[in-house]
Amino acid sequence: MTIEFLKRLLSAPGPSTQEVIPARVWREEASKFADEVRADVRGNSFAILNGGAPRVLLAGHIDEIGLIVSHIDDDGFLWFAGVGGWDPQVLVGQRIRLIGKQSEVIGVIGKKAIHLMKPDEREKASKIEDLWIDIGATNKAEALEQVGVGTVGVIDASAYDFPHGRVVSRSVDNRIGAYTVLEALRLLNQNRPAATVAAVATTQEEISFAGAQTSAFSFEPHVSIAVDVTHATDYPSSDKKTRGEAKLGAGPALSCGSVNSPVVFKMMTEIAEREGIPYTVKVTPSASGTDADVIYMTRGGVASGVVSIPNRYMHSPNEMIQMSDVENAAKLIAAFVRSLTAETDFVPR
Repeated sequence: MTIEFLKRLLSAPGPSTQEVIPARVWREEASKFADEVRADVRGNSFAILNGGAPRVLLAGHIDEIGLIVSHIDDDGFLWFAGVGGWDPQVLVGQRIRLIGKQSEVIGVIGKKAIHLMKPDEREKASKIEDLWIDIGATNKAEALEQVGVGTVGVIDASAYDFPHGRVVSRSVDNRIGAYTVLEALRLLNQNRPAATVAAVATTQEEISFAGAQTSAFSFEPHVSIAVDVTHATDYPSSDKKTRGEAKLGAGPALSCGSVNSPVVFKMMTEIAEREGIPYTVKVTPSASGTDADVIYMTRGGVASGVVSIPNRYMHSPNEMIQMSDVENAAKLIAAFVRSLTAETDFVPR
């Protein structure tokens, strides 16, 4: 797949519960090589390679954090709530791209200027309830022609190429996961495995894991890999003692502990060593914070693993990843799936 496809995926606005636009982009690309491409009632998108046993689910969530309009006042200003985990300081002064009634609408986040603040106000962190969106409307009726209560939006930030194969954009969390599972499926299509494999662009991970839960229930996998981002620890002020080693360019991070199957973890590390694929290890003593948290306990249980792409500046307009980590993650996942047979035993012994 191409970097152009990735940039189209990153630029498509699609906060949790409203992932239709990026999902269409993903399915269009998937239709070039998958045996079956479809969507379900929860908005999940499936790209499937038909085969035998086992059944393998590769999940990367396609939603992003965003905003939702909660009130429009008489002067045409929009008040809003956050969709997903925001640091409100990130929102101050940003341009916002709203999915309006007829077309996309650009707005700006408003806040009292520092010149007008009292000394004690300057020391206080901004709260979402103190911010508003200005779309240039002069009254409520004019605003309502373009948007309404329930209109969603995202920060208006483009994707940029950086040195060393790095990409900076909003929505990297976790369009890059949705991209990676589809790239793994493309590699598998070139050298077909014995398994039946579904790459799924799941929905609503940022708020509920609902997409992962319903897609895993319907597909009935024996084994799954969730691909998400993890906090890189190679920038100033990062805490490697608690977060571990996760450097851009050092390969994907393989999670162990918690929801991760020890069988899957052992298989993946052995394959990475044998294939010369760089990786680091991420410890998750409790929940993983990924789709795997619900996939692993679906039906009678699913042997699950988590593969993470190191990401700087998460939940900001300028998340940064390195494409070599993405490529190595896709290669490792494809090699893992090819190693599976109908006799593969995922029971820890």
